Parts: sequence; C-alpha cells; structure tokens
Amino acid sequence: MNLKTVCSPAFIAYKNAHIHPVLFADAKETPLMCQAPAAPQPINHYPPFSMLNSPRKARKRKKQPLQFTATCASGLEELVEAEIQGFGGSSVTRQQGAVTWIGNLETGYRACLWSRFASRILLELTRFDAPDPDAIYSHVGTIHWDDHFTVKSTFAVHTTLVNASAAINHSQFAAFRVKDAIADQFRKRFGKRPNVDISDPDVRLNLHIQGTAASLSLDLSGESLHRRGYRTGSGEAPLKETLAAAIVHLSGWPQRIGEEPILLDPMCGSGTLLIEAALMISNSAPGLLRKTFGFMGWNKHDHLLWERLVQEALEQENRSMPKVWPQFIGYDADPGVVAAARKNAVAAGLRDVIVIQHRQLAQLHSPGTHGCLLTNPPYGERLADKETVKYLYRCLGRIFRTRFSGWTLGFFTANPDLAEMVGVQWKDRQRLYNGPIRCQLLIGKESSSVAKQAPDWTLTPLPSGTTGQDLAQRLMKNWAALLPWTRSEEISCFRLYDADIPEYNLAIDIYEGWVHVQEYAAPSTVDRQKAEQRFNLALDVIRSLFSLPRSRVFLKTRKKQKGPQQYQKTADTGTLYEVREGGARFLVNFTDYLDTGLFLDHRLTRARLQQLSQGKTFLNLFAYTGTATVYAAMGGAAATTTVDISEVYLARARANLALNGYGGPLHQTVQADCLHWLTTATERFGVIFVDPPTFSNSRHRQQVFDVQKDHAVLLRLAMRRLSRDGLLIFSTNSRKFTLDTTLDSEFAVREISAETIPPDFQRNRRMHRCWELQHQHRF
Repeated sequence: MNLKTVCSPAFIAYKNAHIHPVLFADAKETPLMCQAPAAPQPINHYPPFSMLNSPRKARKRKKQPLQFTATCASGLEELVEAEIQGFGGSSVTRQQGAVTWIGNLETGYRACLWSRFASRILLELTRFDAPDPDAIYSHVGTIHWDDHFTVKSTFAVHTTLVNASAAINHSQFAAFRVKDAIADQFRKRFGKRPNVDISDPDVRLNLHIQGTAASLSLDLSGESLHRRGYRTGSGEAPLKETLAAAIVHLSGWPQRIGEEPILLDPMCGSGTLLIEAALMISNSAPGLLRKTFGFMGWNKHDHLLWERLVQEALEQENRSMPKVWPQFIGYDADPGVVAAARKNAVAAGLRDVIVIQHRQLAQLHSPGTHGCLLTNPPYGERLADKETVKYLYRCLGRIFRTRFSGWTLGFFTANPDLAEMVGVQWKDRQRLYNGPIRCQLLIGKESSSVAKQAPDWTLTPLPSGTTGQDLAQRLMKNWAALLPWTRSEEISCFRLYDADIPEYNLAIDIYEGWVHVQEYAAPSTVDRQKAEQRFNLALDVIRSLFSLPRSRVFLKTRKKQKGPQQYQKTADTGTLYEVREGGARFLVNFTDYLDTGLFLDHRLTRARLQQLSQGKTFLNLFAYTGTATVYAAMGGAAATTTVDISEVYLARARANLALNGYGGPLHQTVQADCLHWLTTATERFGVIFVDPPTFSNSRHRQQVFDVQKDHAVLLRLAMRRLSRDGLLIFSTNSRKFTLDTTLDSEFAVREISAETIPPDFQRNRRMHRCWELQHQHRF
C-alpha cells in the first residue's frame, strides 16, 4: 500500500461513511493536514487487542462478557447495586462511590436508561499497569481507536488518581498522555486527528489509576446521569436528581402512599424532590427525557437494541401510570425559584400532577390528615447563615408538631447537630453526601419535646417586718393591676416596675420565665456603697417574691453610653432565649447588651405597623434586631427591607425572621449607614419605620449621629423613599426631643405618642415619642 492510498480522500471518506460520529475531551486542537510519515506503516500493525475488537474477528468469536462500572455519590452504593442486579448484571460488587458488574451491552444500556441513583456508566476497554506516563501512552496506543470513533469525532478524557505513583502526580497530565496517544495514532494512520472538546464531546473516556493499576473506559452516559433533561432552571444550590431520588426512596414514602397520599416539600427549591418522586411513582425511566448519551457517538452503538429498550420503557410507563395520583405539593419563599420549579415540572411532563406555589414557611398548613413532609432546607454553610438556619429548623419543627399531627417528616440536612432544634424524635438516620458535604436524612414522626407553657407566676408575700417590705408591696400591687391585662392580651413580656419608689431606682421587666433587672446608675451625689446595698436588697426581694433561682434573674446597670461603646460587641456571645409577643417569637439576649433586643415600650407601635403593612412594601431603618420587620411580615407585607449599620443586629434580625418562618429574597437585610443608604436608594415603600438611636458614633459611621440635630435631614430623605399614599412612622426615646417645626409645612405630620404607650409604661408616658408622616396631596 503506497502513501497516496493511505492518505487519499476516497479512503477517508469510505472509513467515515461506515463509522458513526463519536466522543472525547480536553483542549481544542486544529486537525493536522495529511502528512507523509517518515516511513509507510501498514494499517494492521497493531497488537492482538485491536484485532479481537475488529468487526471481522467479532463474527468468528463468541461475544465476550463486558465489564462495567457505575459511579455514584457516597452512600448510594447499595441502591445502585440493587438496580444493577435488576438490570441483569452478574458478579456485582460495590466499593465506595462505585459498583462494578459483568454483563452484555444491554445491561449497560438499561443502566443508562433506568438508573435513578448512578452518576455514570463506564464500559471498560482495557486494564494495564501504569507506573509512569510513558506506560500510559504506550498501552493506550495499542488500542485500535478507529473501532470506537472517527477523525471527525470530538473526544475528552477524564482522569481520577488514587494513590498513584510519584511519576503520575497530576490527573490532567495523565489525561494528556491518553489524548496524545490517541491523536498520534490517528495522525499516523489517517493523516488527521480528532479534536478535543471538553464541554460537549462526542466520546468521553475515563482513565482511573489506583496505585499502578489503570483502567480505561468508555463513558456510556456522556453527561452525568443526574442530568435527566427536565431541569430548565434552579435555585442557588439545587439537589442533584440522583440524590433527590435516593432521598425519596430512603424516606420510605413510596411504600406508604396508601397511608400517606400527600408528599409536601415546604422549601422545594427547583422542585427536584417532588419531580423525582412523581417519576418514581409512575415508573418512568429517568433517561427517557435525555436527548443524548455517550454511547450515541460510539461506533459500536447498537441502535436497534437501544430503540427496543426505549420502546419497552415507554410501554412500561403507560402500564404503570397511576389512575389516581397522590398529591405532590411544593412551596418556596423565592418567587423566582417557584417559577423555575414550575417550568421543570412542565418539562418533566408533570404539569397537572405537581402543584408549586410561592409561600413563606410561616403560612404552612397541613393540606390533609396524613402525608409525608419531605424537605431539603438550607444548610447555612457560612457561620452567620448557620445561626439563621438554626432558628429556621426550630420554626419548621414547631409548625410540624403543631399543624401536622399524624404526618411523617423526612429532613435532609448537612447540620445534623442542629436537627435537635426541630424537636422531633428521629426513628431512622441515613448518612449521605451532597457533593463533598456530609449529610443525613432523618425520618421522624413523634414530637421529642414538650410544648412550652406560659409560666404560672405565683408571688409569695414577704413575712411581716422583713426588710424591703415597701418594694415587695409595690411589686405585688403592680402585678395585681397588670395581671388581668396580660392574660386577656396574652402578653408574657412586660414592664412590672420602673423606679416607682425613689429609693429603688430600678426597671424590672418580665420576659416569660425570666426577670430582667436594670439599675439606673446613681448620681454622683448618692453614696455608692449605700446604692449598692439598696440594689442587693432589691434583688433579694425579687428572688424571694417570685421564688426564683439566681439563673432566672439577669442584672444590668443602665448608664449613658458614650461614643462607640454601644457598638463594641461583634457577636451575640451570650445565650439567646426565645420569648413570645403578639403571635410572634423573638430572641432576646439578657447578658451582652444594655437592651435585650426587644423594646417592650414599642409593643403597640409594632402592632400598628403590622396592621398598616398588608400588601405593601416595608422599610425598617435603624432596624436593630428587626422586630418591627417581623410584625410587618406577619401583617402580610409584600416585601421588607431591613437596614442597620451593625451586622450583629442584622444577624439577629435574620434569626428573628427565620424563627417566625420568613425569609428569602423578599425579606432583605442591608448593612449600611441609614443616612448614606437613603441617598443612594431608588425604591419606594408603602410603609417606613424610622427609630434611630438618640446618639451614635459607630466605628462604621463617618460622622456622629445626633437625633435632635439630624432628624430633619433623616426624615426628608426617608420621605423621598415613601410612596405617594404611604405612611412613615418616626419614633425616638430621646427625653428632650423636639420635632423640627419646618417639617409640618412639607408633610402631613401627626403625633401619635399617646396611642403607642402601652399600659405597662403609662407611669412614664414620655418613654418614647412617636409621629406619623405622610405626603401632602395637592390636586
């Protein structure tokens, strides 16, 4: 055979006409033109391996069994093994992240079409010893590659190394040696070489080296099998379809459909759990929606076999379609994610089967008497987010225990240490991985915690003649006066005493089962030792009167904060306690700050904001711990924006929102200086709450803020962000504050201080002052 014959276009055209397009990967290279080799080489000079795989020899020999490997996420090996056995594989063995078997090509095709849990299906081409890169090149070069794909095909090589020799210390370099061997062979034989295409090759090859033992396989799956073909959009961290299918299977719900005819995911994201469950119930082959597989670019692809298996799968799906579907319901707090999930359901052919709606966790209610609540809530990988996630879990658990009696809870999380926050007795735990993240699937039904009851305070009068009798009698008198009101309004956090007797210069607040005592710093004219004795006496009276241990009483000295003192804390280092108010729940810190995080005197103001916020956008400036934002969300605010200069306070605000079942992009928190933020903001809001500190010299702020000096500028900027028919509420605790009179000429201003002082603060009616501002409408 002369050189002209080897390189002639007619010869290449003949070969291409009898070879189907195929696959490979790495970095794009331009094919070389046909060049004369140094010495003509016979086409059939390759070793026996290629001859054994040639079509001519295959007709004369009995077909040899094929070796396959299915790769999968750690924790799914047992599930994949059961699948492979069902597909007809023999000698099935499993190891971490992989299942191997021996079978014919049909078992490999069935795995591609039907496996719900495997990631890739690999057909082994050869095994060899690979002590160094040259050994890789040499052995790969013995394979007759035009049996598998053509010079017009693109290909890619993926390499995994496990304890490989020191000479092979980089997976990409090993892949290059495979690529070079293939390219050089094609160039020598045909004068051209196939191109590399990493992103979308016709043929994918997989090189696996463990120690010096190497195997080279053809990837029959092409793209990972978790890409079913129905996902058109997703959230930030979607579950892979293979993992979602495993979660559904391991939850046991498919076997309990008769008892639990509803599957509900309250944080459904892209809807993957629901879609995989519906495909499982209808016995739909996961690969039916895929347009391509890796074997479709392989020369030895058996088209008739594949078409028969696809037709068989379609017929089986038709036979298995439920006459009465269970209910599949999904909710999410992100409207954009909800839209994507709906598109995914439609693409999967489940438009009329799965219902997905925008809904906050707070609005979650049971749609039936029995079902399975299965969800993959956020993990909170960042430390700041982890605190929010912790209280989201607590909220989910509280809702499940109170509204889903008789249901099963399937809870997939990367934070099993936080799972106890859910308050459910877990009867089963499955260890799984979401990529590199260790996770657990927890299954439970019964509550593991006792519902928190409101404390039943019983005051014990002091014996007659006991020192401190005057304070004890005043506390009992106040208690008797406030008790009917607290019970009728279901108030568990209130002020009991506020320096009613000059000798006891204290503020005493009740926070459910705890007492918070603040001592007003004595003036310099009062003897310090005498003031300390009075304070200690007051504490003894409080503990005796309420029969409280020391752990239930928290003490602080209230004095004027100067400069940056009020912003020195960088984190909530103390224990956070959960208290209730107005149907909401809040986290309070009794130790780290002067204030607990819940201003009791603003109770009526918060309730007012709740009523005003229905269907409107809400802005909370100088938001502190976001308590007003929670009320606005409960009132049905369309969206909220919470702005504060302190990330510590904003973290607590997010935790408060999560604790009450609110979150997602419609409830944003912004760390910024409020005055500066107002100069750059463009959005308008229906309700704005402005409650600035009296004085602030934060390390984040460029200049000192003084509410008396700066409130006019602040309110004018805020009113620019108020919608035409909106309402702004401005509040201040400054005792000497005077509102700038020029504001009356620009806006409709009304003082509402008297309407916002609750009964427990009536003795000190100047605890705060409050105004409503609106735009003056001109017609």
